[in-house]
Amino acid sequence: MMKDGSSTGTPAQEARHALWVSTAAFTVCFAVWTIFAIIGIRIKQQLGLNEAEFGLLAGMPILSGSLSRILLGVWTTRYGGRVVYTLTMLGAALATFLLAYASTYPQMLLAGFCLGLAGGSFAVGVAYVSPFFPKEKQGTALGIFGAGNVGAAVTKFLAPFVLVAYGWQAVAEIWAAVLALTGLVFWFTTTDDPAFRERRLRKDKPKSILLEFAPLKDLQVWRFSLYYFFSFGGFVALALWLPRYLVGVYGFSLESAGMLAAAYSIPGSIFRAYGGVLSDRIGARKVMYMTLAVASAATLVLSMPPAVGPQSGTLAISSTVFVIVLFVLGFFMSLGKAAVYKHIPAYYPDNIGAVGGVVGMVGGLGGFFLPIAFGLLKDLTGLWPSCFMLLFLVVVVSLIWMHLSIRQMQRRPAFA
Repeated sequence: MMKDGSSTGTPAQEARHALWVSTAAFTVCFAVWTIFAIIGIRIKQQLGLNEAEFGLLAGMPILSGSLSRILLGVWTTRYGGRVVYTLTMLGAALATFLLAYASTYPQMLLAGFCLGLAGGSFAVGVAYVSPFFPKEKQGTALGIFGAGNVGAAVTKFLAPFVLVAYGWQAVAEIWAAVLALTGLVFWFTTTDDPAFRERRLRKDKPKSILLEFAPLKDLQVWRFSLYYFFSFGGFVALALWLPRYLVGVYGFSLESAGMLAAAYSIPGSIFRAYGGVLSDRIGARKVMYMTLAVASAATLVLSMPPAVGPQSGTLAISSTVFVIVLFVLGFFMSLGKAAVYKHIPAYYPDNIGAVGGVVGMVGGLGGFFLPIAFGLLKDLTGLWPSCFMLLFLVVVVSLIWMHLSIRQMQRRPAFA
């Protein structure tokens, strides 16, 4: 690689290297983004936080990371993914390091807000990786990149050991150091993406902000966002809600519920790569149809009363059936996550940053707001399965909207 970020290898070698380095970087970013899942529990005890204060602290990186995606996506298009990705990682690493020295609740909220940049890196990676690959391989590439979600499981498995041995501050310092090192490795081992290099050679002036955001007027962008709200936001929400649900409904121990939640998260992230491959082979539209159809059936089954005790009705579902159907749902949600992002470079090749950013933002906000909605519904109705009733509603609306939109497109004249 040249100092200016240009390539010295073949296009195929360059593409493979960019994909794997970006995926590794996103895995580390995602591990940092979910750090409060582990250290937040000890901080809650240390500061004596109530449930609402703890929920805000744990959700702050999710919120800021989601909101930052649209801006980071646009910056990636304008200034190149190599520099934006690197600066994003270094900025998040600094915030994570400073978190270790925060002593008050407002300081921790501020640090949490800033380290949320690590989650915003998803929009950067999508806009950076896509131009390296032809359209027929972009689904596979983005599916592999998105599998970096497995970083959440890395934190769940490793952080408790560091926390018990050295304290939560050590977790923040080590995770910050690893992220900073990752950012430096990324900068010194990658090239600028082909689309950015081409614009630089032509000496194109960056598009105005209004032109960058022009595609957001298209209703189709928001339809894709709803798909991602369910497939990504719903997946994250269930991963967070599942331990509480299994303990409260079926009487699982906290340890067993936690292991099941981890088992649900890991395959769900890895199968996203398969969703990308499948989207390239049979088309993202077919994958979305399968995802939403199966998810409709699965959430309907999960909305049934749980079989607990002798008074359970004939339609009640046992814990075994619940877990099996839940894993089926998680598998198809992972396929759907990949299919959504296969659509974006196909429909908006010149606005991947803005469109990918807003879709990612809406998905991330789903991961923030859905667990809150689950809790409110449980309090209002007293029904544990009310969370799946809400997801069923979201899926059905998505499926109907998708089907009607596709039928409308098919009815258009060929010359339109």
